[in-house]
Amino acid sequence: MTAPSVFDPPFGAPRHILCVGAAVLDTLFRIHTLPQGQGKVLSYDMLQIAEGMASSAADSIVQLGGEASLWGAVGDDDTGERIIRDLDATGIHVEGMLRVDGARSAVSTILVDDDGERLIVPFYDAKLHHTVKEFTADDMAAFDAVLVDVRWPALARQVLKAARAMGKPAILDGDVAPDGIIEQLAPEATHIVFSEPAAQRLTGISDVSEMTYLLKQRFDHAFICVTAGAAGSYWFDEQNNDVAYCPTITVKAVDTLAAGDIFHGAFALALAEGMAPADAIRFSSIAAAIKCESFGGRSGAPTRADVIRRSYSL
Repeated sequence: MTAPSVFDPPFGAPRHILCVGAAVLDTLFRIHTLPQGQGKVLSYDMLQIAEGMASSAADSIVQLGGEASLWGAVGDDDTGERIIRDLDATGIHVEGMLRVDGARSAVSTILVDDDGERLIVPFYDAKLHHTVKEFTADDMAAFDAVLVDVRWPALARQVLKAARAMGKPAILDGDVAPDGIIEQLAPEATHIVFSEPAAQRLTGISDVSEMTYLLKQRFDHAFICVTAGAAGSYWFDEQNNDVAYCPTITVKAVDTLAAGDIFHGAFALALAEGMAPADAIRFSSIAAAIKCESFGGRSGAPTRADVIRRSYSL
């Protein structure tokens, strides 16, 4: 009989997370080496998949045994229909998706090399996020936590504010964003998980532990975490009033695309399930690392059983 794990799901219905933001049709090409200049690059594998920060996070929540709804925007085109259809097929609730007349759906071309690193060329039509989706307090009452990215800031800010007012975890995916977007969203968040590049851009320094400390000073109302890929994660432990560190498992990286998104989805689910911050970060770190072992963006999102099994190696 398997011993209980701190990562086991709680009793009762699966926790339901609202994810707000990016929904993109990605075309992934697998190549040996990222290009250094002009010319033709031959790929040896390819995949088209609907993902994006909020979308990939929602998928990871479903794979880990939670329930996820996605509020994103697509154009009134065939690509938008493909995005919604593909995400619906993963088990994400897509009834809240917005189809925008006259807009083109978001697309990206992504090159992934043999070390798992990637080069991303995205396109987002500015018209996609001109409209703010309307919602009510009753709509928000259905969710145990919310997770927003930086792609639809006007809606993200309203969702964060509503969730925080209702005492729910209001989590911001603090990725690289246009100037002023993080500053606009951060005051409404209860938890902010920054990528290392975004944290470096905001602080102007390269030491991740120091970044975490400075960001906590700047956004002292929120729980602060900075993810650093294979180097693990740092967060400000308010109980000890100091920066804490969590390593991650060692993997052979094949594709790092969507790893950060999967971290965020796992973290949101863990918080909604009541995990302590240290356990939530460890859970999320393992989930993100496992994803990196397979090509295909969010398609590498692990199950909860995968995470529990690999947790014994950390």
